[in-house]
Amino acid sequence: MSHSSEPVIPGSSAEEPFAEERAAFDTYLRSEKHLSPRTQQSYARDLVKFCAYCQSNNITRFDQITTQSVRQNLAQLHRTGLSGKSLRRWLSSVRAFFRFAIRRGWLKHNPAEGLQAPKIEKKLPTLLDADQANQFVEVSGDAFLDRRDRALLELIYSSGLRLAEVASLNVQDVDLSDAMVMVTGKGNRTRTLPVGRQAVAALRQWLPERALAVADDQPALFITARGDRLSHRAIQLRMQKLSQRQGMDGPVHPHMLRHSFASHMLESSGDLRLVQELLGHANISTTQIYTHLDFQHLAKVYDSAHPRAQRKKPQE
Repeated sequence: MSHSSEPVIPGSSAEEPFAEERAAFDTYLRSEKHLSPRTQQSYARDLVKFCAYCQSNNITRFDQITTQSVRQNLAQLHRTGLSGKSLRRWLSSVRAFFRFAIRRGWLKHNPAEGLQAPKIEKKLPTLLDADQANQFVEVSGDAFLDRRDRALLELIYSSGLRLAEVASLNVQDVDLSDAMVMVTGKGNRTRTLPVGRQAVAALRQWLPERALAVADDQPALFITARGDRLSHRAIQLRMQKLSQRQGMDGPVHPHMLRHSFASHMLESSGDLRLVQELLGHANISTTQIYTHLDFQHLAKVYDSAHPRAQRKKPQE
């Protein structure tokens, strides 16, 4: 039975709490907010978690949702081992759902306001030093896979590309005469990036090899031996194999090359805004993690080089 101050919503039953409301919220995210399908799925997954909690606690109406119940659900998810990042996203999704409910007149106040998720531990990305990066991208050989892999790795490291960005590249996106590549990043934002000399040379070797294996209607820059576009997963698996072949200490994934590019650029130029533009970060705060990496490197150099930083051996 619905509370008198609340409109009756079909489908808000004990079996599936707030099903109709969630469907309306999903339509709102899609048609009014124009969120990507992936973001919509994230909201949906988070709300499924909340509604599962509601079902197990016999919460079937909005006026039964309290700040305490949201806090209990948050603590429950924390105990299951959900990461700080996932918990913050969950709380953000629930807040957004409640704000939507308030606009629809289903709720009078937001029971998730004022709650805080556990702080996210900032993990600095693993990266390669300059020598390791050179060792990894210098793939030898003139076979089809050798030339492709060399061009692929050189381009990722040369221009700091994301996995999705390099996988979606078409031949027409690369201008070797001007040594530039046009990339479509997050939010469908495009940016034009310089391509380094070694990457240009590797691409010049790769393109004739590619032309022999590709159909006329296939625009992809990087393809399989059968002429299909190289998928995200195929790139990841190939890089794992190359990590062993190139004698790396551990597996190197695409984002590690991107992190390495960013750190090496910042270390050489000291220009955070430049690195932000190259990486395609909408917010410079995302780029600032590389200042921590750079400082760690400088601190190591300082500790090993400065005479006053040397630790004296204890006197016996």
